[in-house]
Amino acid sequence: MKIGIILSAGEWLERYFRALGDRLIEEIMIGDIGGEIGNAILQIESYFDIGNEHFLLTDAVIATWLALIPSIVFWMWMASKRERIPAGRQTVTESLVGLLMSLCIDNGMNRKQAAEVTSMVGTIALFLLSANIISVFNIRPPAKNIAFPIAMALFAIVYVIVISIRFVGIKGFMASLVYPMKAMLPFRILEYLIKPLSLSLRLFGNIFGAFILMEFIRIIVPAVLPGVLMLWFDVADGLLQAVVFAYLTINYIGEVLEGAEAAHKKEIVVKAPAVVLSSD
Repeated sequence: MKIGIILSAGEWLERYFRALGDRLIEEIMIGDIGGEIGNAILQIESYFDIGNEHFLLTDAVIATWLALIPSIVFWMWMASKRERIPAGRQTVTESLVGLLMSLCIDNGMNRKQAAEVTSMVGTIALFLLSANIISVFNIRPPAKNIAFPIAMALFAIVYVIVISIRFVGIKGFMASLVYPMKAMLPFRILEYLIKPLSLSLRLFGNIFGAFILMEFIRIIVPAVLPGVLMLWFDVADGLLQAVVFAYLTINYIGEVLEGAEAAHKKEIVVKAPAVVLSSD
């Protein structure tokens, strides 16, 4: 009886290791690389109906929500502990807020303006970070779909315009468009068309390129190398792109404030001699 059990166990282990070896060979064997990468690039589309209306649902939308919900829970937890003497996660949170505040002040904002901008730009940065590093869990990042970077870039530029007008007024914003001469107006307008294009293509190009490279590596060397390289291409690169996007948004606001302030000072300097002459 015992001999039969031992033989059965040995037979089971033999079958197990044979199946394991076949599986490893299947994983290591290189198939149609172009076809597999092509399938990874293509977005998954499905439709759902509400009444008579048809709505498109893509993998980018699903990945966005999969990234957003845990991110909200995590950062609510990070900001939940508030003590007079910060420690632990409160220290990390306050350090990040202080870093963004310093960046805003360095770009020409006063402390009140910096506090207002920090909340929005920080939210954008954390959202992009969550959306970018979701690929660590082998989920396709939403920025792989060009619609996502374009939407983020348009939102950022609209925010830049709205918050700049809030800070310096419509007159100050228009003054920043024509400073130092009125001939600059068409070029400034062109800038506001180029900036969202630059933001979206930078985000899309880096995330899409990293995604394709990691898919290629997973096909060629599936066992060890992807786990090492994802620390850069999925984590570090995702963090870098979120930081760059946030920094450029702050920088664009700073450019408007700087132009409006310079135009205001120039106006004062130009008008001052006229007042002196009239008094004489």
